[in-house]
Amino acid sequence: MKHIPASKGRFVPASHEDAARPGVLKRVIATCSEIKLGQVMMVNWARLPAGNSFRRHYHEDMQEIFILVQGQARLTVEGTNVDMSVGDTVIVDACEIHEMLNPGDSDAEYIVFGVSSGHGGQTVVVP
Repeated sequence: MKHIPASKGRFVPASHEDAARPGVLKRVIATCSEIKLGQVMMVNWARLPAGNSFRRHYHEDMQEIFILVQGQARLTVEGTNVDMSVGDTVIVDACEIHEMLNPGDSDAEYIVFGVSSGHGGQTVVVP
């Protein structure tokens, strides 16, 4: 697991912009060294209602990249809690048991990317 707080790094001009007068700024979240080689299997915009959680599980061959866009969430990966704020990113590697809880009083929304190594792995729910 890797936690990338929204406060990490600063916004800089995108590479295609005029550095003196950029039209767009970027903050690098992750580079190719942090994302496993594979195929993007899904990109989901998910909503986790207040007080809800998703089941503990892991993916045999898929890395997931979670980016919180609204609310708050607690992502637990291999027993380590990460309290996420808007803009935070957490990268969960294949075979890492994870679950997410929304401890807030409003919906949490996040974008999640799944990158698979293509070995036909399954999602395994953990009791």
